[in-house]
Amino acid sequence: MINTAVNKRAGNGDIQWCFSQVKGTLEDDVTEADIISCVEFNHDGDLLATGDKGGRVVIFQRDPISKNSIPRRGEYNVYSTFQSHEPEFDYLKSLEIEEKINKIRWLKRKNPAHFLLSTNDKTIKLWKVSERDKRVEGYNTKEENGSIRDPASITSLRVPTIRPMELMVEASPRRIFANAHTYHINSISVNSDQETYLSADDLRINLWHLEITDQSFNIVDIKPTNMEELTEVITAAEFHPAKCNVLVYSSSKGIIRLCDMRSAALCDQHSKLFEEPEDPTNRSFFSEIISSISDVKLSHSGRYMISRDYLSVKVWDLQMERKPIECYPVHEYLRSKLCSLYENDCIFDKFECCWNGSDSAIMTGSYNNFFRVFDCATKRDLTLEAARDIAKPKTLLKPRKVCTGGKRKKDEISVDCLDFNKKILHTAWHPSENVVAVAATNNLFLFQDKL
Repeated sequence: MINTAVNKRAGNGDIQWCFSQVKGTLEDDVTEADIISCVEFNHDGDLLATGDKGGRVVIFQRDPISKNSIPRRGEYNVYSTFQSHEPEFDYLKSLEIEEKINKIRWLKRKNPAHFLLSTNDKTIKLWKVSERDKRVEGYNTKEENGSIRDPASITSLRVPTIRPMELMVEASPRRIFANAHTYHINSISVNSDQETYLSADDLRINLWHLEITDQSFNIVDIKPTNMEELTEVITAAEFHPAKCNVLVYSSSKGIIRLCDMRSAALCDQHSKLFEEPEDPTNRSFFSEIISSISDVKLSHSGRYMISRDYLSVKVWDLQMERKPIECYPVHEYLRSKLCSLYENDCIFDKFECCWNGSDSAIMTGSYNNFFRVFDCATKRDLTLEAARDIAKPKTLLKPRKVCTGGKRKKDEISVDCLDFNKKILHTAWHPSENVVAVAATNNLFLFQDKL
């Protein structure tokens, strides 16, 4: 199906994963603000950004020694930390606006600085992250501490000199895009033209120009005239990686719509609709909830896309709308537990999914700090755990298995023993190597293929 010659071992047929690093404290008392809410590699994989519920963005940089060593190692050090969003209050609606970072998206690099977009529920910010290792000394009109000199005391003119200084990484907000969303922003996606981007909330998708902050163009609006007629909400949206006129968005009804901005200014009429009819034998009270799509990602080639619902990951061919070409169950053993998962609200958890760099493998998260890797070529799958007891470099990850009843084997864990408070919602795969980042509560785990 998908070209695997580029990266034959990228999935898990032959690959063995090992622990590389863990970031964050391994203590039990976790504050809400420290919980990681998004993870994103930049386009060359040298930087890795995380956002948390406290509104902070932490950027990690690939360790130069690990990058150039043979074999290469996936080790990252803290590069920059900054407060991206602060808690706010909407006085008109008497609503608190959380500082939690919902999404981070990198722009492609055009100069020595890096640019990224970060968003909370209402406001998107464009950040510039730049390095400074030189400073100017010997100003005529001001002292070294910055205070202005008395013009009468200046008796001679000096030529300012540039001196080396300790490397400083500065993050500065270049643009703030606000006041365009009535509902909570769930997605941002940078267009392939690197000039525009979209932001999506429950009912609308807006198109922005990166240089213009005071206006956006509404390209999708599914809000009914009467809100009592509302049947679905937008859950995720993304631009095509190569065609700047094409975007996809998913809904709580388990539908993905593909829109072409060339056909109409307002993309209320989709060009393609991807939906798999439900199996009548699996019909239950929870069918609508578990069919809601929490994430959609187009492949790097732009030919395929993956969608994540509560129990599975589906692979779609953009040329075939009627059904997915593959479906991978993530935690089918939870189907019998849907009633208790509904009672503890876990059934509403929004799991993300991601491709590897060659579109030959898929990763997504589960409960008990498990994450799943599916190989599209061999159809093999793997369950791995981001656990503290493996936090030693080069420790091999043992595949985990969940048993649903009867006699439990030595390495298996019973479905009744799973910890639903430990969940992996956010994962990211390095764009060209087998290095993955997995967010487990307040910890960022980094794994790579066996050295």
